[in-house]
Amino acid sequence: MRNAEFDHEQVLRAAMKAFMHKGYTKTSMQDLKQATGLHPGSIYCAFENKRGLLIAALEQYRLDRKVEFKRFFHPEQSSLNALKQYLDNIVAECVSCDTAQACLLTKALNELAEQDQEIQGYISDNLEMLQYSLTEVFELAKSQGELNTSRASIDLARYLLMGIYGLRTFAQTRPTPEVLTQLANQLYHDLCVNDKG
Repeated sequence: MRNAEFDHEQVLRAAMKAFMHKGYTKTSMQDLKQATGLHPGSIYCAFENKRGLLIAALEQYRLDRKVEFKRFFHPEQSSLNALKQYLDNIVAECVSCDTAQACLLTKALNELAEQDQEIQGYISDNLEMLQYSLTEVFELAKSQGELNTSRASIDLARYLLMGIYGLRTFAQTRPTPEVLTQLANQLYHDLCVNDKG
């Protein structure tokens, strides 16, 4: 079999948009053909089926989010300032109404996690990776003297993760940007401001 002759990342990001726009179940092979520019035969050849394409898209999503996370958090800068910018960026994604800025994990979790253990595993791995990264941010904030709290860093990370995905889910009800900003600011305040040393 010859190697696929297409930009793998570009195709996966296009598939992400399609899945985020309609959800997995309602996304047809015709939708995927239109989004990716690949004929169904090429999709089957490269990814086996629509489910295989979703799994590959979830992996690309994880890699993209990892790069994005590193863009915000650098050891030489204020961890709490970076955290505030990160939350502001999430709010901007939520209010953009752009399916490219939506969260593939939220969509897949709501639609498929209970029906498909392998996909649930990919989602759990993504969330655990983010939880680990956020735990490191809180540890660094403590070591930098920015955060003075008796709460464990992993507990702070879990609370923030719950808040982020709650915010993303709530954003689907189309609240005003001001409401989302207020909620994100409250989340930041609950985690960081009250505990500053």
